[in-house]
Amino acid sequence: QSQLVESGGGLVQTGGSLRLSCATSARTFSPDTVGWFRQTPGKEREFVAAITRNGGRTRYADSVKGRFTISRDNADDTVYLQMNSLKTEDTAVYYCAAGRYIYITITPTSYYKWGQGTQVTVSS
Repeated sequence: QSQLVESGGGLVQTGGSLRLSCATSARTFSPDTVGWFRQTPGKEREFVAAITRNGGRTRYADSVKGRFTISRDNADDTVYLQMNSLKTEDTAVYYCAAGRYIYITITPTSYYKWGQGTQVTVSS
């Protein structure tokens, strides 16, 4: 059964960088769009970034524009989220998800398969 597996989370100081990876477990699973979301306790899951199959279109939340970059390597079935200039408010569990549509959407209900999440903690 195809799955999404996130990795790359960890503890970093303010201003630091991390790169998250989202790998699919099945070579035949290549969703049209892949999104990154994040969630903190007591809050709803928040859209971070998304990318289309060929990488031609991307979209970012205003809070991460200019600091985060999403990219996709279809040969390795992996989507990356490069996070630079991290802030304490970026602390969250980050999830990648496969989108239902060929166009980018920002609502969690538009994504049908989710990874288990990876914790990102930014300390001051």
